[in-house]
Amino acid sequence: MTDDPVVLDPRLLRGLAHPLRVRLLELLRVDGRSTATRLAERLGQSSGATSYHLRQLAEYGFVEEDPEQGAGRERWWRAAHRSTTLDKDSGVTIAEAEGYMRAVAASYSARVARFLDSMTTLPAEWQANWTMSDSILQLTPEDVARLKEEIFALVQRYPRREPGVAGPEGSAPVAVQWNVLPDLGDAAAGNGPEGDAQGRQGFDLSEPRGDGTR
Repeated sequence: MTDDPVVLDPRLLRGLAHPLRVRLLELLRVDGRSTATRLAERLGQSSGATSYHLRQLAEYGFVEEDPEQGAGRERWWRAAHRSTTLDKDSGVTIAEAEGYMRAVAASYSARVARFLDSMTTLPAEWQANWTMSDSILQLTPEDVARLKEEIFALVQRYPRREPGVAGPEGSAPVAVQWNVLPDLGDAAAGNGPEGDAQGRQGFDLSEPRGDGTR
Protein backbone atom coordinates (compact mmCIF):
# COMPACT_ATOMS: atom_id res chain seq x y z
CA MET A 1 0.00 0.00 0.00
CA THR A 2 1.55 3.26 -1.10
CA ASP A 3 1.55 6.35 1.12
CA ASP A 4 0.84 8.58 -1.89
CA PRO A 5 -2.88 9.45 -2.05
CA VAL A 6 -4.82 8.67 -5.18
CA VAL A 7 -6.28 11.86 -6.66
CA LEU A 8 -9.89 11.32 -7.69
CA ASP A 9 -11.02 12.27 -11.18
CA PRO A 10 -14.49 11.85 -12.73
CA ARG A 11 -13.80 8.24 -13.74
CA LEU A 12 -12.43 7.21 -10.33
CA LEU A 13 -15.36 8.89 -8.60
CA ARG A 14 -17.72 6.53 -10.39
CA GLY A 15 -15.79 3.63 -8.92
CA LEU A 16 -16.51 4.82 -5.38
CA ALA A 17 -20.11 5.99 -5.80
CA HIS A 18 -21.49 3.08 -3.77
CA PRO A 19 -21.63 2.91 0.06
CA LEU A 20 -20.48 -0.73 0.20
CA ARG A 21 -17.37 0.04 -1.85
CA VAL A 22 -16.51 2.93 0.45
CA ARG A 23 -16.89 0.65 3.47
CA LEU A 24 -14.86 -2.19 1.93
CA LEU A 25 -12.04 0.19 1.07
CA GLU A 26 -12.16 1.62 4.59
CA LEU A 27 -11.80 -1.81 6.17
CA LEU A 28 -8.88 -2.78 3.96
CA ARG A 29 -7.10 0.48 4.74
CA VAL A 30 -7.72 0.36 8.47
CA ASP A 31 -7.50 -3.35 9.25
CA GLY A 32 -5.35 -4.67 6.42
CA ARG A 33 -5.78 -7.43 3.86
CA SER A 34 -8.83 -9.66 3.80
CA THR A 35 -11.02 -11.85 1.60
CA ALA A 36 -14.49 -11.35 0.19
CA THR A 37 -15.86 -14.02 2.56
CA ARG A 38 -14.33 -12.47 5.69
CA LEU A 39 -15.51 -9.01 4.71
CA ALA A 40 -18.99 -10.33 3.95
CA GLU A 41 -19.24 -11.89 7.41
CA ARG A 42 -18.12 -8.68 9.05
CA LEU A 43 -20.54 -6.49 7.11
CA GLY A 44 -23.55 -8.81 7.05
CA GLN A 45 -23.41 -9.02 3.26
CA SER A 46 -23.30 -11.95 0.88
CA SER A 47 -19.86 -13.03 -0.31
CA GLY A 48 -21.14 -12.59 -3.86
CA ALA A 49 -21.81 -8.90 -3.20
CA THR A 50 -18.47 -8.23 -1.53
CA SER A 51 -16.63 -10.19 -4.23
CA TYR A 52 -18.31 -8.18 -6.98
CA HIS A 53 -17.58 -4.82 -5.38
CA LEU A 54 -13.97 -5.79 -4.61
CA ARG A 55 -13.47 -6.63 -8.27
CA GLN A 56 -14.95 -3.26 -9.20
CA LEU A 57 -12.61 -1.51 -6.77
CA ALA A 58 -9.72 -3.40 -8.34
CA GLU A 59 -10.81 -2.37 -11.83
CA TYR A 60 -10.59 1.27 -10.76
CA GLY A 61 -7.24 0.72 -9.02
CA PHE A 62 -8.33 1.18 -5.40
CA VAL A 63 -7.52 -2.38 -4.27
CA GLU A 64 -5.27 -5.14 -5.53
CA GLU A 65 -4.72 -8.82 -4.97
CA ASP A 66 -2.17 -9.65 -2.28
CA PRO A 67 0.49 -11.91 -3.82
CA GLU A 68 2.02 -12.59 -0.39
CA GLN A 69 -0.91 -14.83 0.43
CA GLY A 70 -0.01 -17.18 -2.40
CA ALA A 71 -2.38 -19.21 -4.53
CA GLY A 72 -5.45 -20.44 -2.70
CA ARG A 73 -9.12 -21.05 -3.11
CA GLU A 74 -10.00 -17.46 -2.34
CA ARG A 75 -8.42 -14.16 -3.30
CA TRP A 76 -6.90 -11.95 -0.65
CA TRP A 77 -7.27 -8.22 -1.25
CA ARG A 78 -5.40 -5.20 0.06
CA ALA A 79 -5.78 -1.45 -0.39
CA ALA A 80 -3.57 0.03 -3.10
CA HIS A 81 -3.31 3.49 -1.49
CA ARG A 82 -3.42 4.77 2.07
CA SER A 83 -5.80 7.60 1.22
CA THR A 84 -7.82 9.35 -1.46
CA THR A 85 -8.12 13.04 -2.15
CA LEU A 86 -10.06 15.52 -4.23
CA ASP A 87 -8.31 18.77 -5.03
CA LYS A 88 -8.93 21.96 -6.94
CA ASP A 89 -6.73 20.86 -9.84
CA SER A 90 -8.58 17.60 -10.51
CA GLY A 91 -11.23 19.26 -12.69
CA VAL A 92 -14.01 17.50 -10.78
CA THR A 93 -17.26 19.43 -10.35
CA ILE A 94 -19.58 19.21 -7.37
CA ALA A 95 -22.19 17.53 -9.55
CA GLU A 96 -19.69 14.84 -10.60
CA ALA A 97 -18.64 14.22 -7.00
CA GLU A 98 -22.14 14.10 -5.51
CA GLY A 99 -22.58 10.32 -5.68
CA TYR A 100 -19.21 9.74 -4.04
CA MET A 101 -19.81 12.33 -1.34
CA ARG A 102 -23.20 10.82 -0.51
CA ALA A 103 -21.53 7.42 -0.17
CA VAL A 104 -18.96 8.95 2.19
CA ALA A 105 -21.72 10.66 4.20
CA ALA A 106 -23.53 7.32 4.51
CA SER A 107 -20.28 5.76 5.73
CA TYR A 108 -19.90 8.48 8.39
CA SER A 109 -23.49 8.00 9.54
CA ALA A 110 -23.09 4.23 9.72
CA ARG A 111 -19.95 4.61 11.82
CA VAL A 112 -21.82 6.77 14.34
CA ALA A 113 -24.64 4.22 14.45
CA ARG A 114 -22.18 1.38 15.12
CA PHE A 115 -20.68 3.35 17.98
CA LEU A 116 -24.07 4.07 19.52
CA ASP A 117 -25.02 0.40 19.23
CA SER A 118 -21.93 -0.61 21.22
CA MET A 119 -21.70 2.38 23.56
CA THR A 120 -23.16 0.70 26.66
CA THR A 121 -20.76 -2.24 26.39
CA LEU A 122 -17.58 -0.15 26.18
CA PRO A 123 -15.07 -0.28 29.05
CA ALA A 124 -15.52 2.55 31.54
CA GLU A 125 -12.42 4.43 30.38
CA TRP A 126 -13.78 4.57 26.82
CA GLN A 127 -17.31 5.47 27.90
CA ALA A 128 -15.78 8.56 29.51
CA ASN A 129 -13.66 9.54 26.52
CA TRP A 130 -15.56 10.29 23.34
CA THR A 131 -17.44 13.26 21.98
CA MET A 132 -20.18 14.14 19.57
CA SER A 133 -20.73 17.87 19.25
CA ASP A 134 -21.22 20.72 16.83
CA SER A 135 -20.84 24.49 16.72
CA ILE A 136 -22.48 26.99 14.39
CA LEU A 137 -19.90 29.64 13.53
CA GLN A 138 -20.12 32.83 11.49
CA LEU A 139 -17.24 32.63 9.02
CA THR A 140 -15.97 33.89 5.71
CA PRO A 141 -14.68 31.46 3.07
CA GLU A 142 -11.17 32.47 4.10
CA ASP A 143 -11.98 31.62 7.72
CA VAL A 144 -13.22 28.19 6.64
CA ALA A 145 -10.04 27.52 4.67
CA ARG A 146 -7.93 28.38 7.71
CA LEU A 147 -10.13 26.29 10.02
CA LYS A 148 -9.79 23.25 7.75
CA GLU A 149 -6.01 23.58 7.74
CA GLU A 150 -5.88 23.91 11.53
CA ILE A 151 -8.11 20.88 12.14
CA PHE A 152 -6.11 18.76 9.73
CA ALA A 153 -2.80 19.83 11.29
CA LEU A 154 -4.12 18.98 14.75
CA VAL A 155 -5.23 15.49 13.73
CA GLN A 156 -1.87 14.87 12.06
CA ARG A 157 -0.13 15.31 15.42
CA TYR A 158 -1.57 12.01 16.66
CA PRO A 159 -0.45 8.51 15.61
CA ARG A 160 -2.28 6.90 12.73
CA ARG A 161 -3.49 3.35 12.87
CA GLU A 162 -1.25 1.07 10.83
CA PRO A 163 -2.96 -1.98 9.31
CA GLY A 164 -1.82 -5.20 10.94
CA VAL A 165 0.29 -3.40 13.56
CA ALA A 166 -0.62 -3.60 17.25
CA GLY A 167 -0.71 -0.17 18.85
CA PRO A 168 0.51 0.81 22.32
CA GLU A 169 -1.04 -1.00 25.26
CA GLY A 170 -4.43 0.46 26.12
CA SER A 171 -4.92 2.03 22.69
CA ALA A 172 -7.67 1.28 20.19
CA PRO A 173 -8.75 2.56 16.78
CA VAL A 174 -10.49 5.92 17.21
CA ALA A 175 -12.40 7.50 14.32
CA VAL A 176 -12.05 11.26 14.05
CA GLN A 177 -14.44 12.56 11.43
CA TRP A 178 -15.45 16.15 10.92
CA ASN A 179 -17.58 18.26 8.64
CA VAL A 180 -17.22 21.95 7.89
CA LEU A 181 -20.44 22.78 6.06
CA PRO A 182 -21.58 26.22 4.90
CA ASP A 183 -25.32 26.69 5.49
CA LEU A 184 -26.47 29.33 3.03
CA GLY A 185 -30.15 28.46 2.99
CA ASP A 186 -31.71 28.84 -0.47
CA ALA A 187 -28.38 29.75 -2.03
CA ALA A 188 -26.98 26.36 -1.01
CA ALA A 189 -29.81 24.68 -2.92
CA GLY A 190 -28.98 26.57 -6.10
CA ASN A 191 -31.75 29.15 -5.69
CA GLY A 192 -29.44 32.04 -4.92
CA PRO A 193 -27.97 34.37 -7.54
CA GLU A 194 -24.79 32.28 -7.89
CA GLY A 195 -26.16 28.82 -7.17
CA ASP A 196 -25.99 27.40 -10.69
CA ALA A 197 -22.52 28.74 -11.36
CA GLN A 198 -21.22 27.29 -8.12
CA GLY A 199 -22.56 23.87 -9.08
CA ARG A 200 -20.41 23.85 -12.21
CA GLN A 201 -17.20 24.93 -10.57
CA GLY A 202 -14.43 22.69 -9.34
CA PHE A 203 -13.87 22.50 -5.61
CA ASP A 204 -11.18 21.65 -3.12
CA LEU A 205 -11.27 18.71 -0.75
CA SER A 206 -7.54 18.41 -0.57
CA GLU A 207 -7.09 16.76 2.81
CA PRO A 208 -6.49 13.06 2.14
CA ARG A 209 -8.99 10.63 3.59
CA GLY A 210 -7.11 7.66 4.97
CA ASP A 211 -9.72 5.56 6.71
CA GLY A 212 -11.91 5.15 3.75
CA THR A 213 -12.03 8.05 1.45
CA ARG A 214 -11.98 11.75 2.06
